[in-house]
Amino acid sequence: MNVIAIIERGPDNTYDVRMSDDRLNFMLLGQGDTVALAIKDFLVSGEEMKELYEEEGKEYPELECTYKYDLSSFLEYYSNKLGYASLERITGVNQRQLNQYVQGYRNPSAKTTQKIENGLKAFANEISQVQFV
Repeated sequence: MNVIAIIERGPDNTYDVRMSDDRLNFMLLGQGDTVALAIKDFLVSGEEMKELYEEEGKEYPELECTYKYDLSSFLEYYSNKLGYASLERITGVNQRQLNQYVQGYRNPSAKTTQKIENGLKAFANEISQVQFV
């Protein structure tokens, strides 16, 4: 079963990963000081729920999570993989602005959020076409 897990930065600058779905009788939640820690905690909560279902003799659904990020969480998680300079080239948004979004000093406008998303999707599409000989 495909479900959506939302990753967001909270007002206390920690991160939450939450999944609730009307098709299920439970929800999963993970929290952490970083996106990676929140995802790890989220996966642990899924394992704990699976164990509870098994103890009660219930069938636990096979979950496939699609993660959706708020912009700050996405940038925090991926900036160490791509770096601000690369993200600037990919999205057209300058490094200082990107850093301010990660730090929570500023929030991007809807237009800027869309610009970043479009740039990343175009880059992902380009990378998906790579073939080595």
